[in-house]
Amino acid sequence: EDVPPRIVEHPTDLLVSRGEPATLSCKAEGRPAPAVEWYKDGERVETDREDPRSHRTLLPGGALFFLR
Repeated sequence: EDVPPRIVEHPTDLLVSRGEPATLSCKAEGRPAPAVEWYKDGERVETDREDPRSHRTLLPGGALFFLR
């Protein structure tokens, strides 16, 4: 039975020193499992899945990790 997607962990504000790693958390559940996409200023954030040189990684749970 399908279950509509819902966000169970919202991203929170994060203060990080310039050049330091950071993780923005987000978790969603539903059936089928929802896909999490990140946007900044209306533009989709590209991660290392689209560009291997990117310093941004979409983690399996939906969090966005910044290497720097």
